[in-house]
Amino acid sequence: MVSPGRPGRVTQSRPAVALTIAGSDSGGGAGIQADLKTFEAFGVWGTSALTGVTAQNTLGVHDAVVLPPALVRAQIDAVIGDFGVGATKTGMLGSAAVIEAVAGAVIDHGLTPLIVDPVLVTSHGELLLEADALGVLRQILLPLATLVTPNIPEAEALLGRSIVGAEAMPEAAAELAAFGPAAVLLKGGHLGGDRSPDLLWRDGRGEWLDGPRLSGRYTHGTGCTLSAAICAQLAALPDLGSVRLKASDRLADACGWAKEFVAGAIAAGVDVGHGVGPVNPGWRGSCQG
Repeated sequence: MVSPGRPGRVTQSRPAVALTIAGSDSGGGAGIQADLKTFEAFGVWGTSALTGVTAQNTLGVHDAVVLPPALVRAQIDAVIGDFGVGATKTGMLGSAAVIEAVAGAVIDHGLTPLIVDPVLVTSHGELLLEADALGVLRQILLPLATLVTPNIPEAEALLGRSIVGAEAMPEAAAELAAFGPAAVLLKGGHLGGDRSPDLLWRDGRGEWLDGPRLSGRYTHGTGCTLSAAICAQLAALPDLGSVRLKASDRLADACGWAKEFVAGAIAAGVDVGHGVGPVNPGWRGSCQG
């Protein structure tokens, strides 16, 4: 059983199942690969629907192909047709057509909770979403989200304006919430200073999740790992047995635990490649509480 207050492993005979709908990272540090490693760290069975393929390493993205929307939908249908999925997350979606296919699957299958990580660019600056797809993401997918998890540059792109300093984050989070998600986790890691403030915004109020900024070269995959950690916990938390948390508490706790988990993953970054090294989702071994 998962212990409240820290990430833990699900020990039930039939594991909780999570679904990631995202692109691949051939270097293994982000995307589908990071999501599945994170699901495994939380003892959650990871399923996936691939939206695109990237030729990528720690130095950058060298090529990328977005998969046909019908194939993306077929993968989702195959998973849902055989597994009881407890929570779903999205990452790289690539095109407006893929977003529409994913949104249709979310509606048809009632995929909830849904974590939307609005991946727009890589940590090296390469675009992972076609320019004409941003409006479709705002209009069609965000209203279906239980939680959307943008960093500052992603939030700026979604809002079409700058966000300067932590003091501007509550207003920005409220504007993002107006697009329709039930909650927003606006990540402040791109702000300057020695702190890394994130803001969970829901029901017109904000809750700060603060932590120290961790320097170093092992930061590739942080956003994917964070959203996957939240997704894994939401997939597993309904099975807490005697521990019955309110739905609102589940989300806040999952976000807080995920932030702690990512901090550990950054500190234990994997020394591979010659560029921006990946975080280590397996930093706690089995992640047993």
